[in-house]
Amino acid sequence: MDKNETRATIIRIGTDLISRQGFNATGIDAVLKEAGVPKGSFYYYFRSKEEFGLAVIDHFAERYDQRLDTFLNDEEVTPLNRIRNYLESGLARLEQNRCSKGCLIGNLGQELADQHERFRVRLDEIFRSWKERFAVCLREAQRAGELAPELDAGVAAGFILSGLEGAILRAKVMKSPQPLRDFIEILFASVLRRQA
Repeated sequence: MDKNETRATIIRIGTDLISRQGFNATGIDAVLKEAGVPKGSFYYYFRSKEEFGLAVIDHFAERYDQRLDTFLNDEEVTPLNRIRNYLESGLARLEQNRCSKGCLIGNLGQELADQHERFRVRLDEIFRSWKERFAVCLREAQRAGELAPELDAGVAAGFILSGLEGAILRAKVMKSPQPLRDFIEILFASVLRRQA
């Protein structure tokens, strides 16, 4: 492998390990061992563990943006159904991994926001971009007549993001997907209730 491939492998393996163990509990040696990279080579690819962590965050965010695009830009379905399909897909993934991983960005936000300002700022940027994607979809739903025009799409988008992240956290703690099921049900029964 060339330098870029090796770096990408370290990031991919780091993303998986950090998703399961957290950032602080994931040792660089464990990542390098699983990647098949000699111990002393880490600083050839990253200046610090913090830089490595930011690369993992960016890698995850890039992949997650593609996932959001798949659902929220799907013009084959109505805007509200795009959001529902996205949330139902997240529920299926949560069930598939037995409520063990959760959202890497949410997990790192809880673990690192008070410890590392650079991480906090980057995680906040990602959350803001996700919120805006929901808001765009909600505005489309309003233009399509699915939602009342007086609904504040930005506030509702923030509610969706906060509710989703909270439901995922509770699902991990309870080892049950029920909190996310409940969130989806209440979200569409009240907040995103279709106009008559």
